[in-house]
This record gives sequence, C-alpha cells and structure tokens, in this order.
Amino acid sequence: MKARSVAAVAALLLIAGLTGCGATSDGDGGSSASPSPTGEPTESASASPSPSPTPTVSAVALPTDCRAILSEDVLSQLGETPLNDAAFGPSGVGTDGTLTCIWRDPRADTTGLVTTIERMNRGPALDLLNELADTEGFSCFTPDGGTRCEKTWQNDQYPVTDGRTLFWRDDILIDTQYSNLAPTGYTASIIASIFG
Repeated sequence: MKARSVAAVAALLLIAGLTGCGATSDGDGGSSASPSPTGEPTESASASPSPSPTPTVSAVALPTDCRAILSEDVLSQLGETPLNDAAFGPSGVGTDGTLTCIWRDPRADTTGLVTTIERMNRGPALDLLNELADTEGFSCFTPDGGTRCEKTWQNDQYPVTDGRTLFWRDDILIDTQYSNLAPTGYTASIIASIFG
C-alpha cells in the first residue's frame, strides 16, 4: 500500500471531492491495526461541464464541543479522564474556529490524547498526508468519503503504544495524537458527528 500511497491518495482525494461520496461509519478506533478500503469511488453522473475545475463543496461547520462529537460508548471508554485541563495549555475553540480537545490527567506521565479539528484545503492536506505516508510509514486508506492515515509505535520511555490518526474530508482535518489511550470508535464517532 505504501508504494501506491501518493498516487492513490491523490486520485482518491480528487475523485471523492468531485463525486461527493456519502459518509458511513467504519467503526474502528484511532488505532486500527489493518486498515482496508471500504468502497470503490464512482464516476459522477453529471453530463453538463463545469466552468471551474475546482469542485464546489458545501462548507461543513467545525464542531465547538469536545464531548458532543463523541458517542456515548466512546465517552464511557474515556471514563473519568479530564478534558481540557489548563495544565496542558490552550484548548477548546480557538480564534480561527479550530477545536482542540485534550483528554489527559495532569497526574499521568503519558496516558492521554489530543485531537485538533481544523479547516485545511485539499492541497496542503494532500501534501501532509503524502509526506506522512512517504517519510514516516503511515498507512492511508479511503473510508467514509475521505482519506485516513494512521500509524502506531512503541513509546520511547514507557511500555505503552503511541499513535496518530488523521482524517481529511471536505476541507476538514481531524488530527489525533495519543499515548496509551485509544478508545475504540473514537475517530469514527467524530466523523459521524461532523459529516453524518
């Protein structure tokens, strides 16, 4: 998959943007071990030419509440983990509308996760995802009408798993970095909330 990642991600981003694929939940958490495509892109049925090569995407609203974007199941897996403790710096809604959610206890050495949901145009998103696939060994695939890249690794200091999952669709990037805290269905829940 890695050898074809750059061309495949580029082609699928373009096709997904032009066809407006519908969303379906993939049901995995942020640390899927063996990702696989969930469907084949289809050609647009439109017969009339468009005056602009750039597809028109209706603006999707950025979320404003870290809890509201998660299912009850995911929230129960997070349990009593504190959300947006001031010890970790700025969080919540930023001046540009970006939502930062920090699930971490300040008393824990490593356990926690940080999700940033922001606007990102296709060009910069494609550059970012291609770089992660080409230089850092991320696996990329195309669920839920978007592109998802992810990777896990062993923490340098503790015997726990760290990871990062990114999902891009309709100029929205969901970027989660975590250590020893990867609730099942976390990313899928956010996708369903934003695009559902």
